[in-house]
Amino acid sequence: MNKLIYLDNAATTRLKSEVFDVMKPYFCEKYGNPSSIYSFADDSKAAVDKARNQIADLIGAKDNEIYFTAGGSESDNWALKATAEAYKSKGNHIITTKIEHHAILHTCQWLERQGYEVTYLDVDENGLVKLDELKKAIKPTTILISIMAANNEIGTVEPLAQIGKIAKENKILFHTDAVQAFGHININVDEMNIDMLSASGHKIHGPKGVGIMYIRKGVKIGSFVHGGAQERKRRAGTHNVPSIVGMGQAAQIAKENLEEYTKNVSKLRDHLIERIENEIPYSKLNGDRKNRLPNNVNFCFRFIEGESMLILLDNKGICGSSGSACTSGSLDPSHVLLAIGLPHEIAHGSLRLTLSDETTLEEVDYTVDELKKIISRLRSMSPLYEDFIAKEA
Repeated sequence: MNKLIYLDNAATTRLKSEVFDVMKPYFCEKYGNPSSIYSFADDSKAAVDKARNQIADLIGAKDNEIYFTAGGSESDNWALKATAEAYKSKGNHIITTKIEHHAILHTCQWLERQGYEVTYLDVDENGLVKLDELKKAIKPTTILISIMAANNEIGTVEPLAQIGKIAKENKILFHTDAVQAFGHININVDEMNIDMLSASGHKIHGPKGVGIMYIRKGVKIGSFVHGGAQERKRRAGTHNVPSIVGMGQAAQIAKENLEEYTKNVSKLRDHLIERIENEIPYSKLNGDRKNRLPNNVNFCFRFIEGESMLILLDNKGICGSSGSACTSGSLDPSHVLLAIGLPHEIAHGSLRLTLSDETTLEEVDYTVDELKKIISRLRSMSPLYEDFIAKEA
């Protein structure tokens, strides 16, 4: 196969042509600043309002609860830092998990240096939050629970409705980093009692550099970016109109196609998992087998290094990842894999393949065929594998 096989859609997705088409006019033709009062800016303002509605519709929110940001990391920072500041008279305790994205973990570490207390919950071997431990972690000083909707590495979908119920019963704000889940699974902020939600455009075939924060009406947090009066005085900065329009269109497409997307991509995912488990020995599926993102496959292969595997896959035109795109340059094993109990030597041999609605069965089968050869080649050079096989004989 002489074409690129892109299986790293958790890192970013291809901008769909129908998304780019609606963005184009707002670069050179309808370039007015939506904050201006003259009529030339009306088209830009209307486009931003439409995108806000499209995004709100995807998660069951109201349009005036959607705020545009530069991406998921900004939204995560905003949720944590602004809540800590706004509710410090009530308490200084935040609850999160050990498998969060670093936009959450590093922000929590920063808050600890400012005098806040953070509880990092353990998860089970599949990456699921233990609800009993969440309840036990709550203190009179707890002001925020921040737990991701779905893990970016192993694909496990967390029990958002149950977490939201616990938070509401204890009158604690609930934020979820939904960057990987937004547009991939059903999320309803009212039914799940979500008070704040972070999402990003480029994970759903929209543009990079744009995201949203959903903030439930009545949640009294302040600005994170200070300056002008944009976004109802809550997020300063001139609107990135083309990207906002693109994210709105991508959200609408995701909503319209969600049922078909889930059915088709899950089928490919399961085929990929089945072939690897049946044809590559000493492999382990990471993440929950049932409560899993439709497009996520994550395996560890014993006796190999993930970096070597990725290089050899790249030589065959296959794009994959050893974990989060934000940490792919690190030689340390994934904090997520360590948190679910994998030893270092096994966690180092991880591979994440994430599909899209553009992935084909032919591409999946070609990937497994090449992966089998690559792993066999790498193991043939491993003294650890040689010793293991000798002992097994």
